[in-house]
Amino acid sequence: MVRHIVAWNYKDGFSASENQANAKKVKLELEALKHTIKGIIQITVHINLLPSSNKDLVLDSVFESEEALAAYQVHPEHKRVSAFVGTVTQNRACVDYHE
Repeated sequence: MVRHIVAWNYKDGFSASENQANAKKVKLELEALKHTIKGIIQITVHINLLPSSNKDLVLDSVFESEEALAAYQVHPEHKRVSAFVGTVTQNRACVDYHE
């Protein structure tokens, strides 16, 4: 299994209420990919992080294999969701590892 963790900050220029609405949409869209893309074991987006955090959103996901992660990354639905995420976030950080 491969764990894929991605963290972002909100993009500058949005109000607090816009950030919350965007975060909810990011969560909904990314978590829905489990039902669309084969190879995803678990996918959760955390949007209510503690004030001690230096990121605003975190994707925590588990894939069957490196191949499943690679297929996810190029899947059209993931590309569509990623395009939206890129319009509302910045400072992306990613960590992938075998469990």
